Amino acid sequence: MNLIYLDNNATTKVDPQVLDVMLPYLKDEYANPSSIYDFAKQSNHAVKEARGVIKNFFNAENEKEIIFTSCGSESANMAIRGVLNMNKNNRHVITTKVEHPCVLNLYQALEKEGYKVDYIGVNSNGELDLEQLECSINDDTAIVSIMYANNETGVIFPIEKISEIIKSKNKETKFFVDAVQVAGKIPIDVQAMGADLVGISGHKFHAPKGIGALYVNSKTILKPLIIGGHQERGRRAGTENVPYIVGMAKAAELAVDQLKFENTEVKRLRDKLESNILKNVYNARLNASIVNRVPNTTNIGFEYIEGELILLHLSDLGICASSGSACTSGSLEPSHVLRAMNVPFTAIHGSIRFSLSRYTTEQEIDYVCEKMPSIIDKLTNLSPFQDELAALKRLKN
Repeated sequence: MNLIYLDNNATTKVDPQVLDVMLPYLKDEYANPSSIYDFAKQSNHAVKEARGVIKNFFNAENEKEIIFTSCGSESANMAIRGVLNMNKNNRHVITTKVEHPCVLNLYQALEKEGYKVDYIGVNSNGELDLEQLECSINDDTAIVSIMYANNETGVIFPIEKISEIIKSKNKETKFFVDAVQVAGKIPIDVQAMGADLVGISGHKFHAPKGIGALYVNSKTILKPLIIGGHQERGRRAGTENVPYIVGMAKAAELAVDQLKFENTEVKRLRDKLESNILKNVYNARLNASIVNRVPNTTNIGFEYIEGELILLHLSDLGICASSGSACTSGSLEPSHVLRAMNVPFTAIHGSIRFSLSRYTTEQEIDYVCEKMPSIIDKLTNLSPFQDELAALKRLKN
């Protein structure tokens, strides 16, 4: 049975070219880049080159604005905690109701520490309430944290406009953007965005797990979370993970080269899958705006069916998808993102996220399109909501 992997928002396949450039630093060039002898020079040079690549990936002004981290979660914690620990007086912070758990759970922890937190809502298409955001910012607001694109729905937030709103209300307020789900899908331009801090994670764009990066503009000072050596200009102690840093830089170069493909071919396959399911499955509904999304993601709700059952049937056919964030997949609670969007209770438990990559093929999408109607038919026949399904079918017809 062939594997069809449609859960690329959870993680991605490591590109073979990425693995190739990593291998020398796992095998022969194993020196600590901070050492002063000649053997360490290649490792040190590789880290410097990679930092320049990631600088260009962000369109940052200089390499000093790039900090290598272990993942998106560390980048988020470093950004938010780093700003707040440098600014003990301001006790108000803002985020959204639909953030990734690495941000949302941190803000909930901050509430317990005495911070005043405002959570900005979204509409039924997953679009941010900008009026609520503007009204929430005040003289005490230390930081605003808003994701670039939602990991469950793919909805893109208007980051440049959000930045303008923040700075017009309080020029001292810092703006952190979780850009994990846009890296490699749409361009990241920190100067155009107007963000002070931006985080990414390599394993979302075909680098290995365990490496990320945080952009920190030159006007923003962070108090480090990890205290120790001088690495990362004293902002993040710990010996540099040379092979993974090199790998992420290669993945970033490849991602830039593939942006056009992502926004044409990957988007075309996503749209084909989405439209086919919505056309051929009467109790399917799209859980987001069809316009402003990253090109690889669709989130579809199947009314009166349990999403876990759908995923199990897909898995039996070798198809990998998700019912939401991989970081919350063990929870029986419905998606906090879909709850914030007021997705009807009839569909919220039966919602599936399909996320494609540049490795997704036409044949794979055709196969999923072929199998989905029969899977849903089988599960609707087992559903205890036969009367409701019958009424829905009459309404759709």
